[in-house]
Formats: sequence, C-alpha cells, structure tokens
Amino acid sequence: MAGPRVDDIYDQVKAMAVSFRLRPGDRLNEVALSKELGVSRTPLREALNRLVAERLFDFRPGQGFFCRPLDAQSVYDLFELRQIIEVAAVRAACAKATDQELKALEQELYDTGIDITGLTVEEAVARDEVFHIGIARLSGNRELLQTLSRINDRIRYIRWVSMTADRIHRSKDQHKGVMNAMLERNTDEAERIMGAHISRRMDQVQDAVRQGISSIYMEGPDEIATRIIEEA
Repeated sequence: MAGPRVDDIYDQVKAMAVSFRLRPGDRLNEVALSKELGVSRTPLREALNRLVAERLFDFRPGQGFFCRPLDAQSVYDLFELRQIIEVAAVRAACAKATDQELKALEQELYDTGIDITGLTVEEAVARDEVFHIGIARLSGNRELLQTLSRINDRIRYIRWVSMTADRIHRSKDQHKGVMNAMLERNTDEAERIMGAHISRRMDQVQDAVRQGISSIYMEGPDEIATRIIEEA
C-alpha cells in the first residue's frame, strides 16, 4: 500500500505530466527526476506505475517510462467521452439530488465560478472543473466521478490552451443554463445544454493541439497557465 511519501511523489509528478512540463513523447530520465525531487527510485517507480494506470505515462518494457503523447485524435476521443459522461451525470443528478443539494451547487457556482476576471487561466479552468465535478458528485455514482476526474487531468492542458474570451462568455451562459434546468428538474434541457457546452469539433481540437505543442517548446506551459484573464 502506498504511503504518504509515495502519495506526495505521485502528486508532484502528476502535476508535471498534466501540464506537460515533461514534454510529450519524451523518455523519462528516472535518475534525473529522482534527484530533482530528492527521492529514491523505488517510491518514484511506484508513483509512476500509478500514473501509467491513469494513462498519464506510457511504460515500454526494456525502455522505461515515456511522457504521454499529445495528439489530436486522443484529445478528441477524451472530449467525446467527457461529453457522454457529463450528460449522464447531469441526468442522474436531476433525478437523485435533493433540492437543497442543487441550491448548494448553485450557490457555489455563483460564489466561485462566474466572475473569473483577474484569475489566471489555470485558476479559471480549476473553477470550471469544480462545477462539473459537483454535478458528477450529485449523480451518486463514484465510478462516474472518478472517471471524469481522470479525463479532466488528461485534457486540462488543452483546456488552458483553448481558453479565449469568447469561450469564457459562452461557458458562463451555459453553466447558468445547466444550473437553471437542473433546479427546474428539466432533464432534457440540462442534457442538451451540457452536451453543447462540452462538444468540440475535430478542427477545434487540432488547432488547440498545434498551439499547445508550439507553446510547450516555445513558451513553456507556465506561460499559458499563468496568463491573466482580462475579460470574462
């Protein structure tokens, strides 16, 4: 069973993988990483094996661990899966959540998720995820919640890249629409808005992936993550 030290290493390396601070497709230098983190290779390998299971790293026998690739088809597939899962989540939440739970989610949305002007891109996406995870939690399905959390990890960087003022405006309106439909127990409308909210065309994904790869090698992921949102 993993101890606190392995959990800490897991969290640190996961943050590197999610943000592509470890470049896509590169072979991981375990010796260098263990020195950077100040840990031995045994707990590092245990953490890496957990991340392989979550599809954030690849392991090739005889070669070692590799950072996950960043390709449009994989990202598109993840957005498509996210859409399926979140539509199911909002349907289940409409059926299972109490009025009090829905009002609490609405309060949280308006307290933390609507006005994101002045936040960094990383903070804004994190707030968006809180709302969606909140709906998944109200579905009452722990497997659905866990699956959505892992999808979020794998598409977070692309969501940073694709965040624009136009998308922020649409996202805010759609969040309100989903919330209002849930409060009214209008399942069909909640599903419709949620599906449109998450849907991405392949050309949109391809553009975001191209921008993302360029940023990794030219600016670095931190440049995107720390960009301030000036208009929302």
